[in-house]
Amino acid sequence: MCAIVGIYGNENAARLASIALFSMQHRGQEATGISSSCNGKIHTIKNRGLVSEVFTEEALTVLKGNMAIGHNRYSTAGGDSILDAQPIFAKYKLGEISIVHNGNLINKDEVRNDLIDKGAIYQTGMDTENLIHLIAKNSKDRLRDRIKEALDRTIGAYCFIVQSRSKQFVIRDKHGIRPLSIGKLKSGGYIVASETCAFDLVDAEFIRDVRPGEMLIFDEGKDEPESLQLYEPDFRPCAFEYVYFARPDSVIDGKIVYRTRENMGRTLAQNDAHLNVHYDMVVPVPDSGVPAALGYASESGIPFEYGIIRNHYIGRTFIEPTQEMRNLKVRMKLSPMRSLIEGKSLLVIDDSIVRGTTSKRIVKMLKDAGAKEVHFRVASPEIKFPCYYGIDTPNQEELISYRMTKEEVKEYIEADSLEYLSIDDLVTSIGGERNYALESFNGDYFVK
Repeated sequence: MCAIVGIYGNENAARLASIALFSMQHRGQEATGISSSCNGKIHTIKNRGLVSEVFTEEALTVLKGNMAIGHNRYSTAGGDSILDAQPIFAKYKLGEISIVHNGNLINKDEVRNDLIDKGAIYQTGMDTENLIHLIAKNSKDRLRDRIKEALDRTIGAYCFIVQSRSKQFVIRDKHGIRPLSIGKLKSGGYIVASETCAFDLVDAEFIRDVRPGEMLIFDEGKDEPESLQLYEPDFRPCAFEYVYFARPDSVIDGKIVYRTRENMGRTLAQNDAHLNVHYDMVVPVPDSGVPAALGYASESGIPFEYGIIRNHYIGRTFIEPTQEMRNLKVRMKLSPMRSLIEGKSLLVIDDSIVRGTTSKRIVKMLKDAGAKEVHFRVASPEIKFPCYYGIDTPNQEELISYRMTKEEVKEYIEADSLEYLSIDDLVTSIGGERNYALESFNGDYFVK
């Protein structure tokens, strides 16, 4: 679930790219990078760490030019080597090229092995590098044609931005699994970004979403990007963007993320309406559980309270690479409000339960702080299947709802009750007029 950004036609391209990446830091915290193009030369700076740490004033002075692409890394393929940070840069017959990618290519190993058999030498463990090799080995005279034929061999979820010395090519897969939007910068030029929250910070006006199966080409001397529909759309946006990954102030494919999460909470309350149980307060697991908890409180009339306080200097626990780090960050990140919750019956709302260890620690933390009861509600369905389209849950055995029934999960996390949204309720909460990628919940691996 990485973040990508492209800036075209603005003399402060790299600086604007770094600001956009800062606004999308929640999508990846392992590494970050930017490539800029100036006078026919591509310059790249990337490193482990946060955007604010990597892109100092000194670094930004190197990244000159009126076009830049950038990336925040959350690893779903490759390792933790700096070589596995993006953008990926290469020199080939047509010149220099740099690529950023959000998503996951499910046929990566097949393509990679075939390319290695034909003499390709890989520098990274990332599926993204496949595209570089496929483009370089192609004999077509135009880069757009090389990209198209490379994509013909590429299966999976992807948003790519390919930057040459003078152009940018923006591509979204035919299912539109990962989000990607276009904006017009008020200071001049265009921005393409994974989330619209980036537009606010760089003072850009939203134009539209990149269409599934579309390629946009930004070229010098043209006022607007050229649009090519490469593939017939079969729109299946990822439901997990609305559940967890996207910032609540983003608009993903026409849906305000905050409102969809609020709807999920309202639906949970409606499902609980028949229960003859008293709750003293609705408590969110901050921050992603807040809109759903507000929706639940509004629908049920039960007071909303911040019974758990979050340390905002600690990053997201789900995207930490190891379980040990996730456990440590839960302890550092969340603190119960003992004076508020002691002796009270709590209705706690979180966005999801993946491995169950975080939920278990939260329940224990609240009960240790004196909570009389902790009733757990989850604003998404049970996650039973790994996602191969960009979420780091490759091992089904890691998913607690695959191994355990709902009652067993309740006992494991030591909650007094546990309820999830159904798949139908989730779809209705987001907006039931379209199909969604729901493979984590129903095992429908529709990308072939």
